[in-house]
Amino acid sequence: MKTASTPRLPRRTWLFLSLGLLATAAGCKGSADGGGAAAGKVKLTLNWVAEPEFGGFYAAREGGAFKRAGLDVEIMTGGAGVPVMQMVANGQSDFGVAGADEVIIARARGADVIPVFATYQTFPQGIMAHASRGAKTMADVFQSGTLAIEPGTAYAAYLKKTYGFDKVKVVPYDGGVARFVVDKEYAQQCFITSEPIAAKKKGAEPKVFLVADEGFDPYAAVVITRRALWKENPDKVRAFVRASREGWRAYLDDPAPANAVMQKLNTTMDAETFAAAAAAQKPLVENAQTKKLGMMTRERWDTLGKQLLELGIIDKVPPLDEYFVTIDE
Repeated sequence: MKTASTPRLPRRTWLFLSLGLLATAAGCKGSADGGGAAAGKVKLTLNWVAEPEFGGFYAAREGGAFKRAGLDVEIMTGGAGVPVMQMVANGQSDFGVAGADEVIIARARGADVIPVFATYQTFPQGIMAHASRGAKTMADVFQSGTLAIEPGTAYAAYLKKTYGFDKVKVVPYDGGVARFVVDKEYAQQCFITSEPIAAKKKGAEPKVFLVADEGFDPYAAVVITRRALWKENPDKVRAFVRASREGWRAYLDDPAPANAVMQKLNTTMDAETFAAAAAAQKPLVENAQTKKLGMMTRERWDTLGKQLLELGIIDKVPPLDEYFVTIDE
């Protein structure tokens, strides 16, 4: 029996565990080409299971974009407990997928990882409440009822500082939508391609408020690599970025082929949900401000670093010039 979507289990516990190991990883660097692998061999480690948020990478592999770029890419699926940041930092994986806030936190803790491609131009995390509550803004959601949210996340800290959680009963996010469906006063965190779609399939009518609209808008599904790889083999990094952009273009134009491949890897999602998720994320991957897929700006990274400092999540903002690189010439 297939479920509507793969539950998004809390990641923050294992994230901080893996970040705590980065100092060790920094002292055990592998060779810049991935531990002596052939030049064309590349490993990409995802931070979750095969879902539309990674569709462009599967499209790049299945459609031949990686191959045309001279790359033989192995895509490793992730999930709760997979230390992507550590794996990239110590050379176990050439590339990985992480959130922009995670990148800056890792940099602040000594990990020499750099971002090279930002899939989501708009942060896809949000808070969903029942439409019947009549909330017109996210602030309205925090006036009563119950809020399920993962406490260790940067966006939760931002929302708490901005609006306060004193009028709601805060409970841990459990990764599903079962309680949301039966409790009209229950609101919860959500990923645009996951929980809202699952709730609708169960008969609920959720209204989603994006965190990005509240002033906290980090890039998401960011491809990271080691600075060592960028310095010693920039052509490989550029080739990966160009092929990823080509793959995402193909996926946005027609997600069906890559969805079919991912569905075989993730049988908890049916074809209808894959299609709905791909459609829901499209304006967050590409919008009117997107000059090119995967683009990043210094200003966005600079703003995020300052926000994480203000929230007390990091003690010092990592120098931007030490991790922001221009991939395209």
